[in-house]
Amino acid sequence: MKETYSRTKSVWQRMDADERQAVMDYGEKYKAFLDVARTERLAADEIIRQAEAAGFKPVYDMDSLKPGDKVYWNQKGKSVILAVIGEEPVHAGIKIVGSHIDSPRLDLKANPVHEQDGIVYFRTHYYGGIKKYQWTCIPLALIGVVYTKDGKKVDINIGLKDDDPIFYVSDLLIHMAQDQMKKTLAEGITGEQLQAIAGTNAEEDLKPKEVFMKMLKDTYGIEEEDFAAAELELVPATKSRDVGFDRSMIGAYGHDDRVCAYPILMAEIDEKSPEYTSVTILADKEETGSNGPTGMNSYFLKDFIEDLADMAGCKVRHVAANSHCFSADVNAAFDPIYGEVHERRNASYINYGVVVTKYTGARGKAGTNDATAEMMGFARRILDAEHVGWQTGELGKVDQGGGGTVAMYVSQHNIDTVDLGVPVLSMHAPFEVVAKADVYMTYRAMRAFYK
Repeated sequence: MKETYSRTKSVWQRMDADERQAVMDYGEKYKAFLDVARTERLAADEIIRQAEAAGFKPVYDMDSLKPGDKVYWNQKGKSVILAVIGEEPVHAGIKIVGSHIDSPRLDLKANPVHEQDGIVYFRTHYYGGIKKYQWTCIPLALIGVVYTKDGKKVDINIGLKDDDPIFYVSDLLIHMAQDQMKKTLAEGITGEQLQAIAGTNAEEDLKPKEVFMKMLKDTYGIEEEDFAAAELELVPATKSRDVGFDRSMIGAYGHDDRVCAYPILMAEIDEKSPEYTSVTILADKEETGSNGPTGMNSYFLKDFIEDLADMAGCKVRHVAANSHCFSADVNAAFDPIYGEVHERRNASYINYGVVVTKYTGARGKAGTNDATAEMMGFARRILDAEHVGWQTGELGKVDQGGGGTVAMYVSQHNIDTVDLGVPVLSMHAPFEVVAKADVYMTYRAMRAFYK
């Protein structure tokens, strides 16, 4: 593919037969990753599993580092940093790519189980920005961890296997919904109505909730009070699927932002002997502001760079000042059905390659990194040199859209940063859609950056 930036021809129109096959093959590997990495914890586990299989070792076990060493940092089981040490000293700068592995979902409250009129429910609190009505009437899986009062960790994963039960948030039937249908979409389903049905069985001397808690006790050793020391998430139980008769797209839960996390993971694993040290960050908590010890706004990135600097005998601020970062996050793909919210000439389109986003934020660019012209030029030269299909894009009309990424939390360390990722249809829905060609071009963009 010789053309790179194009608004007249899609990536498919610019690829030969071998590239087309590579796109389809890559899509299958990505789908397999998605079906395993349903939560940030499961994603972190899978990332570390693949990294260790490729020869990466914990950096905290290393006393020194040499070119070619592959290391990783496990941040509390919910975020991961990978690095391949380059030939150049780290004070000459490092190549950083960052994305996030958390996605919108329904979290169980600390006191979630209650019974009402013979039905046992989970009380939930939604995580991230969602359209609440989209989370009713779909199969949900319960995934996470519980710590019992004696400190035992219990892993929960119910709903992903074909023979597993699933959980379900009901909605009002259309025959009785006259009043509900008069409400706005935002008001039609409230946060407190997002309660998942968990059971109805009763026994001779036990009510449904008592039967439910007895099953948890017998199966997992969990008492009701143990929910206070748990992280349990309800996520869509549907598997990733090809979309369209031509199979050119993938529909799945969690594209935002695992559709960028997977390409940067693969780019890092495929890196063998870089000139400059490559660093890949896969962080938690982006959907709620990147705060907390596993979010990008914590100190674990700086601590990791400081470890690299200490072993190289230099200062962390010198490493940061000479470094560059691609913040790998998604953008809103132009949807012709809702074209009025986009500014067409500055929107991103599916099948036109990886999206370079100069700024995100909202209204007057509030909450954005806003990459410099120098960083935009740097990105363009890299992508063009390796013949990567790319485009520019914004998140809707100026007064209409808006959003944030991890870019501003990387750039606060004096690291030149720009957003770059995959355009997504129906972003933040329980089932999002991306184009396989764009996913593959994102992988190629990250390989070009590390190269």
